[in-house]
Amino acid sequence: MECPADRLVCFPHSGGTAAAYRAWAAAMPPGTQLMAVQYPGLADRLTEAPAISIAAMAAAVAEELARLEPVPCALFGHSLGALVAYETAKILQDDGLPARWLFVSGAPAPWQPRGGLAHRAGDEELWSRLCELGGIAPEVAEDREFRDLLLPVLRCYIGLNETYRPSPGGEPLRCRVRGYYNTEDPLVDGAAFGAWAGVAMGGFSARSWPGGHFQVLADPSEVIADILATLAGRTAESPSGGPPDSSPGESVTGAKGVVARWR
Repeated sequence: MECPADRLVCFPHSGGTAAAYRAWAAAMPPGTQLMAVQYPGLADRLTEAPAISIAAMAAAVAEELARLEPVPCALFGHSLGALVAYETAKILQDDGLPARWLFVSGAPAPWQPRGGLAHRAGDEELWSRLCELGGIAPEVAEDREFRDLLLPVLRCYIGLNETYRPSPGGEPLRCRVRGYYNTEDPLVDGAAFGAWAGVAMGGFSARSWPGGHFQVLADPSEVIADILATLAGRTAESPSGGPPDSSPGESVTGAKGVVARWR
């Protein structure tokens, strides 16, 4: 495979899989390699135990990325994926392989209280909450066999998200950080979203759109366009610290099954 000019690595939400980003490949410009993380316990890693911590997930991704050709790299994560991407960016920076950009979506800043006890709810209540958020496709919401298979892994990753605390120490990120949130997302306080600026020595900017927690996955066109424009230096950024005024190839699994690539 020809060495790419740059690389965009995407991190799914709790219970999400790398396949959530497969359709993004068609929008990538020539030379940009799209990759997506596959969490243990899901999809082709179904037989593995779920991850024990966000830090462990990030360490596995950073280890695999370090084996690849050294090209400029950007990270994008939604919800839980934003936290895994953030921790991955910290490890890459400490290892002398800093990301060029970190894009975060649908998640409070790392040190903000996350609260939430959804991971302790009963099966019926937890499943109902996920369906209301839009995280479960309507065509499978009534499939009890699917629910019983998926719920233990979902509960684990929701728990990691709700109990997350950032790993201590280390410098703020030297790369720039750009954030996205949707104005009807019950899991994100738009007024406090600018707290992500605290992780970004290189600067922070943000954009918001109407929609709920999973709008970015249901219709990713605006986010993809903004990411690509940002990487190309064409984005008009908002002030640091706050939001602004308002063809796919074959999937090839990485060496340890952590990362899938489509371009």
